Amino acid sequence: MITMTSAAEQQMVKHLEHRSTGVGVRLGVRTNGCSGLSYLLEFVDTMDGGDVVMQCGDVTLVVDSKSLIYLDGTELDYVREGLNEGFQFRNPNVKNECGCGESFHV
Repeated sequence: MITMTSAAEQQMVKHLEHRSTGVGVRLGVRTNGCSGLSYLLEFVDTMDGGDVVMQCGDVTLVVDSKSLIYLDGTELDYVREGLNEGFQFRNPNVKNECGCGESFHV
């Protein structure tokens, strides 16, 4: 199960309304970076056969079955810290992160 804070949901809804097309938002992982995996967050126009669909308030999250094992229990948040803002992943499966924070290892 993946959850979203109200701040993350509001930000997603804002972006989806601005885009005005598509099914929802894809959350996944890909091989990348110093530690092995990085998060993927993109709009979804069509579903794939192995997709798992989750409804988080007004947002439809789409996760491929391979990524789900790495993301189970993750909470997606949207944070503002000073001049920086963006989505933050609170993933209980992460064992290590690289120094720059762009990739992780489970």
